[in-house]
Amino acid sequence: MTLLELDGVETYYGESHVLEGVTLSVDEGEVVALVGRNGVGKTTTLRSILQLTPPREGSIEYRGEQLVDLETHEVADRGVGWIPEDRRIFSQLTVGENVRVAIPDDADTGEALAIAFDTFPILEERRDQEAGTLSGGQQQMLALARGLVGENDLLLVDEPSEGLAPQIVADVAEALNDAARETTLLVVEQNLPLALDLADRFYVLDKGRVVDDGDTAEVTADDERLRRYLSA
Repeated sequence: MTLLELDGVETYYGESHVLEGVTLSVDEGEVVALVGRNGVGKTTTLRSILQLTPPREGSIEYRGEQLVDLETHEVADRGVGWIPEDRRIFSQLTVGENVRVAIPDDADTGEALAIAFDTFPILEERRDQEAGTLSGGQQQMLALARGLVGENDLLLVDEPSEGLAPQIVADVAEALNDAARETTLLVVEQNLPLALDLADRFYVLDKGRVVDDGDTAEVTADDERLRRYLSA
């Protein structure tokens, strides 16, 4: 079942034309990677879905409902979560408090906490620790946990490995694989080996356009068809 579908999306920043006819889809239960160089429109695609930067043309449907012209909070209310590149955790709150504030008012708090800590046991070990003192990888796990307990059916994850050491990237990859058991993911990622390892399918963006897509099982990180759009 198609959960998210973009068709002919045209998005601008002022007069700068960033997305030029972006068309892609995400099926329920999938992990889809959106890859490409810096500045080609990957984050703008996520912002367009969330209506933070609404498109001027094109369609964005979630469960068959049009998102264009909704307010961002209305998109979120429909079950679309966002984990931005800067993670946006509350550094002076404890790990447990960070998770609690992401739980909807009508949700079972105990059950939500159990989901978060079962998925990321290291966070339970640090539930009373200030979030700002966690490692980069642990902060990324916390951001993912907050997305899970928010009862989101779709998580938009922006550059989860950005700025992290290789061992921490491995921890985050494991965390994303765990998260994928609970929800559908659309992941923006420049680290091609990581993106291909995580995802079922991929789209390549270049200069605001989708220039390639396919099943990750059919390509490798060394394939020229991908490298030519990712090398500096």
